[in-house]
Amino acid sequence: MDNRKSIIFKQIGAKIAYFRTVRGLTQNLLANKINISLNTLGKIERGKYNKNLSISMLFDIAEGLQIDMVLLLTFTEDEKRVWLEEADKID
Repeated sequence: MDNRKSIIFKQIGAKIAYFRTVRGLTQNLLANKINISLNTLGKIERGKYNKNLSISMLFDIAEGLQIDMVLLLTFTEDEKRVWLEEADKID
């Protein structure tokens, strides 16, 4: 996987962790709510879930967080700039 994709998966994971925390949910509570293992959710939040994350899984997570899935996939220009800078450091 190229570095830019890896950075984006990490950012999606960070957003999931952020919204989970705002909702007052532990990883264990969210994982149980959406029927995945705690280990799987931890990997997703770290951007390390099989180097891939399905739309179906994102939909389940968004529903579990009671947010619109687009919030997990929409990034500000500042966020995008940070990714490009990080990817350039790795390349």
